[in-house]
Amino acid sequence: MEFTKMHGLGNDYIFLDCMGSTPDDLGELARRLSHRRFGVGGDGIICVCPSNRADFKMRMFNADGSEGAMCGNGIRCFGKYVYDRGLTDKAHLTIETLSGEREISLMLREKRVYAAVVDMGVPAVEPPVELTAGEGRWRAVPVSMGNPHAVIEADDPAALDLRQIGPGVERNPAFPHRVNAEFIRVLNRGELELRVWERGSGETMACGTGACAAAAAMVNAGKLDREAVIHLAGGDLHVRWDEKSGHVFMTGPAVTVFDGKLDN
Repeated sequence: MEFTKMHGLGNDYIFLDCMGSTPDDLGELARRLSHRRFGVGGDGIICVCPSNRADFKMRMFNADGSEGAMCGNGIRCFGKYVYDRGLTDKAHLTIETLSGEREISLMLREKRVYAAVVDMGVPAVEPPVELTAGEGRWRAVPVSMGNPHAVIEADDPAALDLRQIGPGVERNPAFPHRVNAEFIRVLNRGELELRVWERGSGETMACGTGACAAAAAMVNAGKLDREAVIHLAGGDLHVRWDEKSGHVFMTGPAVTVFDGKLDN
């Protein structure tokens, strides 16, 4: 089995070409391959599949084997994968996901993709909820970006023990299908910093949908401008919430790390 390791700001995935056939039990495969000591290592796997209604279909499985609806960093890498490998010559793509179709505009340098702009759709920001996780109580703003998020303001996200707090938010009864948790601090009207605990993967270096959710929550609260830079452990994402269309646009890099082949 051949694979490609890719990342967006350190949020890394193992890509499989499933245009011809799909391996059995993708959830179990994701658990095996994602293990950082006994597998390839990654935050999950992403399958490049054919689509009946879009250019391609993206299926994404977290490191614990659960299937995710959408991945912002992953979909940028998806665009790079299909373009750089000659599966398409289009620089503007429509990708089918479990969250619906997403539009990607690829950014090229010397005929290779180095970054992409993704139309992440319309966010749904809900009233805040109070919840207990770890040893504290937190005020979380639920946001849907096609997948569920809980945006939590903190005085110093870097100082939090996410291994203790993250699982309590992810599996809190307020979120029956589990949730991605973003711990954020607004720095000024155009910047915020973010740490993320991803549903099914734990703490990761970046989360594209989480960055968009955090920006939408803070714009909705009047604390952030509609165009902002989101600082994550793996680097920066640019997020713009268009007032006219209501859509959020995310811009960030996509990187190929290496290609490999697995023994059966």
